[in-house]
Amino acid sequence: MDLLLNIEAFVRVAQTQSFSEAARQLRVARSVVTTRVKQLEDHVGTPLFHRSTRMVRLTDTGQAFVRDSTELVTRSQDLFDQMRDARGKPIGTLRIHALTGFVLGRFASILKSFQDAYPEIRLQVSVSDEVVDPVAAGVDCALQIFPPASTELVSKTLFPVRRVFCATGEYLARHGMPEDPRDLHQHQLGLYSRYPSRDRWTFHRGGQQFTVYLNASLLTNSVNLLREYAQDGAGIVCIPTFVASPALISGQLQPVLADYQLSSFGFSAVYAQTSRNAYKLRLFIDHISSTYKRLPPWDAELIKRGIVGEDLIIE
Repeated sequence: MDLLLNIEAFVRVAQTQSFSEAARQLRVARSVVTTRVKQLEDHVGTPLFHRSTRMVRLTDTGQAFVRDSTELVTRSQDLFDQMRDARGKPIGTLRIHALTGFVLGRFASILKSFQDAYPEIRLQVSVSDEVVDPVAAGVDCALQIFPPASTELVSKTLFPVRRVFCATGEYLARHGMPEDPRDLHQHQLGLYSRYPSRDRWTFHRGGQQFTVYLNASLLTNSVNLLREYAQDGAGIVCIPTFVASPALISGQLQPVLADYQLSSFGFSAVYAQTSRNAYKLRLFIDHISSTYKRLPPWDAELIKRGIVGEDLIIE
């Protein structure tokens, strides 16, 4: 255990480049961290840090040692967490990656209610517009659309993702409201680059399907950028309702081709089949599922106001 504590002190100093900050994070005296690092250096027989009054930086040996040491500390923390979980008290850290568009304005309340229910679980949340492999990203779970294909990953759908074409009233007044999907060819279009068939679009109306090939004026992996593009009056965009709903409800954006429907996709929790934090992860996923159930609140409000229809077409 002393060796593990020494390695943990080494990792914290390497991460913070400060003995004082490492001590603060570990909640011990600075002298304790200094002693632990010195004991580790004596154990391996070589200095791990270059020290001066102004800076602390890794030696070549320390640089070679730090990655495996960080992984060892993380795995040991997970192991201790599993032992505590086995006693029926969920405790420890969950590492989550989430899509930016979902996080803004929606995710904080989920995190709060989850931690109210399980106060001993710490959450580390990374956010980006990228679709990630949770194993490669070093997280327990990734919350995203269109999970990466892998036989080693499990994907659990949390709620359906409706998509809507929309634009500002000012843009539509200048350029006209499309009445048919083919009319989109006459407009500036902003499209999400992660859609599987971003050029070939299938619209549904009255039991019929209409296929249209669309070229984007703006193609991006950021649904938030698309929303801003539309709100600035630059064109028509297609974005998920969990991004568009506030602007649609306020009237800042207006639905386009409201008589037509696009197929919906699943917003999923993606994780490894053999997760070290399986129990805590199941609690977290179940919490999100129970929060949104079958119909997310933003879609319920859009349906109530007649902005989108009730029918749901699953891809």
